[in-house]
Amino acid sequence: MRVTQSMLSNNMVNNLSKSYERLAKLQDQINTQKKYTKPSDDPVAAMLGMGYRTELNQIEQYSRNIGEATNWVDTTDSTLSEGISALQRARELTVQASTGTLTAEQRKTISEELVQIKEHLKDLGDTQLGGKYIFNGSNTNVKPSESGVYGEGEIKLEVFSGISIQVNTNGQALFGDTLGDDGSMQKTIDALNNNEDTIDERLKDLDETIDLFLSVQAQVGARQNRVDLMSDRLKQQEVFATEILSKNEDIDIEKAILNLTTQESLHNAALSVGAKIIQPSLLDFLR
Repeated sequence: MRVTQSMLSNNMVNNLSKSYERLAKLQDQINTQKKYTKPSDDPVAAMLGMGYRTELNQIEQYSRNIGEATNWVDTTDSTLSEGISALQRARELTVQASTGTLTAEQRKTISEELVQIKEHLKDLGDTQLGGKYIFNGSNTNVKPSESGVYGEGEIKLEVFSGISIQVNTNGQALFGDTLGDDGSMQKTIDALNNNEDTIDERLKDLDETIDLFLSVQAQVGARQNRVDLMSDRLKQQEVFATEILSKNEDIDIEKAILNLTTQESLHNAALSVGAKIIQPSLLDFLR
């Protein structure tokens, strides 16, 4: 087959065009530090990348939920600690009143302090986090002390795929029962005001209430431990997913620069050879 000057020229132009495309692709990869700049460059990698990004978005949402869960349990734990301290003070006062040597005025003073402790416990039952009442079950927009009934609905947050953790605590047993007319606090106050001979029984009531607060606080602590474990697991998952996404999309910058340098050398060599093969008049025309 006879090779004409036109065939040489067209072949040279096609090869140079492909070389320019390879150079442009390598330059784009270096500029973006990505293996591909559009899905059509590598459809399989693009689909995998979408999956990895979806997973990372889910992890980000789980992380926010874990942060919210931590706030709930931390606030609950702190509130329970305050409640325990208040109840222990109420017990100390009740022990003083049980000696039988106090005057009426002294008993009145103790009773008044117990009333203040009860009010403090009521305030603790109205504790808010981000504008939500944390001891009113799922009815977080209503102040529980106004009705005297504390909601029992559960609030759960998803902290991992298929794993949800309850973040709120039943306020009825803690505050509703304790602060009600038949609760340990009011019974103790009534016993002092009426000079009843039932102080020892009231001490038992207070001890039971303190034990309840301690038991619930232990449950909250266990819940916090689980949240911490899920947080650690989520961080590991995030690192793994990020690494996989990087391997799927990110270039080896040193290798990419080397490839670009090599391609530039090949391109320049092709231009040099082409200049010798193609007649000067045609080469001038192509330029």
